[in-house]
Amino acid sequence: MTRVAVTGGSGKLGRAVVDELLDHGYEVVNLDLAPPAQPRCPFTRIDLGDYGQVLEALTGIDSRYAGVDALVHLAAIPGPGVTGNAATFTHNITATHHVFAAARAAGIHNVVWASSETLLGLPFDESPPPYVPVDEAYPARPETSYALAKHLEEQMVAQFCRWEPRLKAIGLRFSNVMEPADYADFPGYDADPRLRAWNMWGYIDARDGAQAVRRALEHRATGMDVFVIANADTVMSRPSAELVAEYFPDVPVRRAVTGTETLLSIDKARRVLGYEPRHGWRDA
Repeated sequence: MTRVAVTGGSGKLGRAVVDELLDHGYEVVNLDLAPPAQPRCPFTRIDLGDYGQVLEALTGIDSRYAGVDALVHLAAIPGPGVTGNAATFTHNITATHHVFAAARAAGIHNVVWASSETLLGLPFDESPPPYVPVDEAYPARPETSYALAKHLEEQMVAQFCRWEPRLKAIGLRFSNVMEPADYADFPGYDADPRLRAWNMWGYIDARDGAQAVRRALEHRATGMDVFVIANADTVMSRPSAELVAEYFPDVPVRRAVTGTETLLSIDKARRVLGYEPRHGWRDA
């Protein structure tokens, strides 16, 4: 049995990741500042801003567990505007540095971490993308302090992989994370598509985000890679091509999109990781 440490395991995506890993036979430990509302695995309160605490957490906590085999790093200030710009930047990039430095010291070579769709250039309604569907192929375009930290985290992780050739580090550029309770709001977006044009009407069901995490952990590779992770559809009832034509008329369309297909391309995640969304708001 593989023991996986999940930072931020008490959060919205973290809860789903803990469930997914446990349901697939992994042993899981949750490292977070906040205890989970409904604990399913051992929880240890860890401040990721303190490198010593992070190193302890990855090498073993007394009788609770003796080290971990793999790491999922989700803990972060979750988006721009939650707190001040400098606080967001400093907290997130420092936490990610501490996690990867401690993983290196602990000999952990399998790490998956939460990057962000914001690196694609969000908000798109202010800065349209170079083409649609958007994907991982064009350079990151951070527009906020939050996104800038995520961009620099990807650059930093690439250097950790250079230092340790055995390291596999996969960054998942998650779209806007949703749980089933959030889907009650979705029909209202049809009344004003501009409300969600900022991320090209994308979202990710937390359960499918968790599937992507598990598949990234199980992917056999070395080095760093990044993947856009979104649901297969948009939050809208209107066809995606129609929305692009109305709200992004000057943006080139690289390939045909059918029906309500996502405009945040998950082609690479499907091809490389075997990721396939199974949940969505239309089924809720």
